Amino acid sequence: MKLLGLDFDNTLVRYDKLFHKLALEKDLIDPSVPTEKTAIRDHLRSKGQDEIFTLLQGEVYGLRILEAEPAEGMLEAIKTLQQLGVPMALVSHKTNTPYKGPAFDLHKAAWSWLEEKEFFAPDGLGWERESVFFETTKESKVERIEKLKCSHYIDDLPEILQMLPKKISKILYDPHNRSARSKDWVNMNAWSDAKRMII
Repeated sequence: MKLLGLDFDNTLVRYDKLFHKLALEKDLIDPSVPTEKTAIRDHLRSKGQDEIFTLLQGEVYGLRILEAEPAEGMLEAIKTLQQLGVPMALVSHKTNTPYKGPAFDLHKAAWSWLEEKEFFAPDGLGWERESVFFETTKESKVERIEKLKCSHYIDDLPEILQMLPKKISKILYDPHNRSARSKDWVNMNAWSDAKRMII
């Protein structure tokens, strides 16, 4: 029995353009800085502004999340997998509030994004809310994935995949093709590849 587990941040939803937009609004970067979250983080770190990036991240994941885009091809890939009868569950590690700055409700923000993208709408993806889990620690996320008996799991973080048992087929979402290859998982550079990796 297949059950596809899905990460949320930087897997279903992409924040690169929103980070760039917000950093420009706050005059934190020059427009020449690449439109990538990691490039903005590295730029601010190089200026000793780690804390400013942390505050920016809280705002992106909280107050401004509805401006974030679905990962390219993700909605289409999920619809295709659903039509092929693949059940899914979203299991994400997400703290209740940011580590620093205003206490945005990050769980509520994520639910709002899913609603906005019609994950639960009958004429959208038609998901059940019971198939979505936001866990406050990485350890509880892994425990949930195991408890649900996911057969496959997609995440953008190698460290999470390394924590999962070998019996789970692990897929690393790597849209910029920057992560190292591993015998423990397959790298997925585009959501259009999901079907052949799961079916």
